[in-house]
Amino acid sequence: SIKSNEVELAHLYYLPKAHKPGTPLRPIISGLKHPTKKISKFLDELLRPLFNKMASNTTVTCGTEVIKQLHEWSKRNIRQETLICTMDVMDLYTIIPQTEIRGGAMGSLLTLTIANCYMYFYERDIVKQVNNSNGFYLRYIDDIFIIINWPIPHLSKQINRWNELDLNIKLKAQVGHSTNFLDLYIENKNGELFTKVYHKPSYEPYYLPFNSVHPIRMKMNIPYAMLIRAVKYCSTFETYLNEREKLRMTLLLN
Repeated sequence: SIKSNEVELAHLYYLPKAHKPGTPLRPIISGLKHPTKKISKFLDELLRPLFNKMASNTTVTCGTEVIKQLHEWSKRNIRQETLICTMDVMDLYTIIPQTEIRGGAMGSLLTLTIANCYMYFYERDIVKQVNNSNGFYLRYIDDIFIIINWPIPHLSKQINRWNELDLNIKLKAQVGHSTNFLDLYIENKNGELFTKVYHKPSYEPYYLPFNSVHPIRMKMNIPYAMLIRAVKYCSTFETYLNEREKLRMTLLLN
């Protein structure tokens, strides 16, 4: 049963996307005490494991997974003319009408899983086409990464075709020999895979102040985790040294 003194209506607030031109706002609906929160959590716990199992070959949750799979693919397939393509699903969440009779609320536990399931069924033809051409496809929610040995005109033609597969899905693509995906910089350097840590333009060099009251273990974990990431991401020793020096200077500010 639901007690009236334990629930409240959801409220809307906005988070600025400081890393994007014009600083657009991301709408978030906070429903921590909403009457449907427990239902949303229950359904999410049912659906998410099924989705994770079905889409394990095409979805990632962090840059480490991207690096591992990308290195395996590049050993056999990367060439000097290999193209790298990233596509952003435009307004995957904010295309939801205000009436919310279609889609889901930003902030609901279930919405992310539903959006991922929707994208899974949308992308199946694309994944099949890329795999048949010995390409490499990965997706993180609304960010798609493809590396493939197609001519630019053919890839552009296919992107236009993919934009017609679903009226609700619009892809904004960038094609070239280098790109940023998650916190990774990826480049095809004359047939050699080059990677390093990517910092967004809005990145600020501030972490947990050392004189804060947080446990010392938490403070020690910050440089440790950042160095481990640099070791995994940087494909050359020189780029690792540069990233390590950046981290050292950053920690001095904290």
